Amino acid sequence: MRGPYVCALVLLVLQLSGFCVAQFPRLCATSEALRTKECCPAWQGDGSACGAMSGRGFCAEVEVSEEPWGPQYPHRGIDDRERWPLAFFNRTCRCAGNYDGFNCGECRFGYRGPGCGEFRESVRPNILSLSVAEQQRFISYLNLAKNTVNPDYVITTGTRAEMGVDGENPMFSDVNTYDLFVWIHYYVSRDAFLGGPGNVWRDIDFAHESAAFLPWHRVFLLLWEHEIQKITGDFNFTIPYWDWRDAQACDVCTDALMGGRSSLNPNLISPASVFSSWKVICTQPEEYNTQETLCKANGEGPLLRNPGNHDPGRVTRLPTSADVDAVVGLTEYETDTLDRFANGSFRNALEGFANPETGMAITGQSTMHNSLHMFMNGSMSSVQGSANDPIFLLHHAFIDSIFERWLRTHTPPRTLYPRTNAPIGHNDGYYMVPFLSLYRNGDYFVTNKVLGYEYAYLMDPGQRFVQEFLTPYLQQAQNIWQWLLGAGILGALIATLVAAVVVVAIRRRKRSNRRKLQSIYGERQPLLNSSSEEGSASYQTTM
Repeated sequence: MRGPYVCALVLLVLQLSGFCVAQFPRLCATSEALRTKECCPAWQGDGSACGAMSGRGFCAEVEVSEEPWGPQYPHRGIDDRERWPLAFFNRTCRCAGNYDGFNCGECRFGYRGPGCGEFRESVRPNILSLSVAEQQRFISYLNLAKNTVNPDYVITTGTRAEMGVDGENPMFSDVNTYDLFVWIHYYVSRDAFLGGPGNVWRDIDFAHESAAFLPWHRVFLLLWEHEIQKITGDFNFTIPYWDWRDAQACDVCTDALMGGRSSLNPNLISPASVFSSWKVICTQPEEYNTQETLCKANGEGPLLRNPGNHDPGRVTRLPTSADVDAVVGLTEYETDTLDRFANGSFRNALEGFANPETGMAITGQSTMHNSLHMFMNGSMSSVQGSANDPIFLLHHAFIDSIFERWLRTHTPPRTLYPRTNAPIGHNDGYYMVPFLSLYRNGDYFVTNKVLGYEYAYLMDPGQRFVQEFLTPYLQQAQNIWQWLLGAGILGALIATLVAAVVVVAIRRRKRSNRRKLQSIYGERQPLLNSSSEEGSASYQTTM
């Protein structure tokens, strides 16, 4: 864990560099940006909008998909998230090549370097395989994110209509980096306001219950991962996963990891865990609906978790290895209704609305992904507030790895992803709510190797050996190569100096011997094959 001064320096560098990833860019949370509907901030590297002068990107009209969405949401022009992001902006940065970010100041996933030309694959590890020091570093990073205001992004605390026709009343608020992503998960899944207290449409979710469930959460984790890298300065950081197959209990619910159970109140986290002091946000959807207001990311009480004390009728058991294998064996990504009632759909079975053994949709029970949320029996069990619990990250990293297994097993063409008539927000060409930069669902229906990361347990033995045994040493060598080079140069200089001293000493000795011979025998030429000359030549040759 880096010291506070280092973290402060990292934040200053980030503010100067204009790096970014998700939700409303601070530079676009202004009346002027809302009035013009343009979010094309300057890249600090050259001062031009979207880094246009450096060829990084340009400001362009947003082209949204016009393909119809399904019948689950019958309204039009009611919700700010429809045809994202047009309610707020119709011009944003369109980045070229490997550049990304709201001002094209970032690199695409998997790329790095000043010109974004270096592709590098990172590995997400099993959290239970990490050393104690690595586990503690992960926890400290989470806590740092919870206590660091995000320098690049803000959240909206009101609807676009509430901000005025010309944006004269911008409604945005600061948020810490961890809660930024909690809020994003709330915003993407919240109910739609239809006008009037409590008048909402509930059958709407831009990241769950249909095709975008897996691509959306994949991008969500990548962005979250990148934010942690930025605030810590540790660009080798990756999100660990929890392999919960065949688990009988919450293996990560210990004070050394994600927090044990409090002995005073089984619904609370143990006081010995740093997470016991965390305050949750966005956990009162009914109150927001009644007041017709958005979650404002204010603290709403402690993190709740009581694993195993859930409704056994809803979750009969945690998923097994056989369940995962059966789900991966389903060949169709989406089927028929393209929602939680779809039969034989890999996505629906993995999300947990179907029997994992048959793939047939079921009601009244939660399986696979959903079963873990319900099993935690607390903050993680409500969709809109579930990301408050840091176990959410470990869980969804493993869900993403199962998605990866399916992609590698079946190598589906992009045409297998629904192009039209999926529930709102889930069609191939729909931009993911509420990200800026803009990411289309179908673009992330690809193997994670294209995106620059891998899962430790999916690597072949040779790759795993290199990653676990050789890579750490190579990284250490890379970190200290300058020191080693300096030490080598210093050693060479010392050796040269010693050699010079020896040579001078030998020459002085020879001159001294000659003077002695001259004083005894008079002026004479030295012997060509004298023993002293042979010794000197031999010694010097050895040197």
